Amino acid sequence: MELFSNFPLWASLFAILFAQVVKVPIQFAASRKLDWSLVTSTGGMPSSHSAAVTALATGIAIENGLASPVFALATVFAIITMFDATGVRFQAGEQAAVINQLMHDFNKFVSEARGWQEKDQEERRKELKTLLGHKPIEVFFGGLTGIFLTLLVHYLITL
Repeated sequence: MELFSNFPLWASLFAILFAQVVKVPIQFAASRKLDWSLVTSTGGMPSSHSAAVTALATGIAIENGLASPVFALATVFAIITMFDATGVRFQAGEQAAVINQLMHDFNKFVSEARGWQEKDQEERRKELKTLLGHKPIEVFFGGLTGIFLTLLVHYLITL
């Protein structure tokens, strides 16, 4: 069976397995929490995607040489995979964090809004101001935007 003697394939699969399993002790050292779900999760340290594609390219280089077209293919595949892992997938994780925070904030708003109708008019008005308020930096840049746009429109009209 040629499949069992395919060194680049087995090196890549082992790299995935190792990277996934080693996430558990690394996370334990960092947080003192044992989380076995990391073995089957994406993300974290180290990247099993990067481990897999570099192991594949290295295995191919060992078997076929650095000048082989198959090594070139594996190397480009590895570069694209690692670029994607640090770019698109990282940003997707950042967006997921923001969406999770939005869901948390929305659920908090819904739970606090249940008793809103029972409050007197002054309390409701005060709460709305708090809910619709801005941070100082938002106010500052809003002010600059207003000034800039007004100057721009004035300039365009007087041309």
